[in-house]
Amino acid sequence: MPALNRKAALLTKYRSAVVLALALTLLTTGCDVAREASAPPDPSASSKSITLELAKVKVAPNRPDVAGYERRCGKGKGCSFGPSWSDNHTGTGGHDGCDTRNNVLARQLTQVTYKSGAKRCVVLSGQLEDPYTGRTIEFRKAEASKVQIDHLYPLSRAWDLGASKWTAQRRQDFANDQTDNLLAVDGSTNASKSDHGPGEWMPINKAFRCTYVLRYLRVASKYGLPITRDDQQSVKTLLRTCP
Repeated sequence: MPALNRKAALLTKYRSAVVLALALTLLTTGCDVAREASAPPDPSASSKSITLELAKVKVAPNRPDVAGYERRCGKGKGCSFGPSWSDNHTGTGGHDGCDTRNNVLARQLTQVTYKSGAKRCVVLSGQLEDPYTGRTIEFRKAEASKVQIDHLYPLSRAWDLGASKWTAQRRQDFANDQTDNLLAVDGSTNASKSDHGPGEWMPINKAFRCTYVLRYLRVASKYGLPITRDDQQSVKTLLRTCP
């Protein structure tokens, strides 16, 4: 066989082996490999845009303590904002057959892999550029708590500041608002944030702080929720550092 033909034959065999190896990998892992998801949130927000949003929201002297809040659902439970990560909501991603948590992961992570199936819903792995810490986190479903979904305007805080008077459907829509109120973040940082607002908590990633308060204010404005006086003062102080 001429040398040129031998090289062509070897190249063909090599390509076939690569394709076969990839196919076997997908079969053994039981997942689909996705394209890269959308980039992490843009860590920039102007002082002008924050000032405009701040002018739209009402300010409460403090956060009251309204009885009746309970996140858990089931027999005898309050289920104040509906089942966690319910697909039964009217916003983006609602009634698409995938739960809210997986929708947010799929949108925010890069190099996402999904569990094989008719729907690409269950995120098995991916990479998160965590907006709250600035760190890169490798997500694996087996260690799901490492990446949590944060409500920028926390649920119990919303309950105390007006959501207790909403309809059940409006509360469920708020809890699953993928467009404005939900963000995939580092799990331990989310736990430390708890149900605090800007008056009590700020991301350790200083580059994201202006974006954080802008988004917080937008959620408050969208749902007619007030911010506290401490929130207002903290935002005004932060404005000096925003572009």
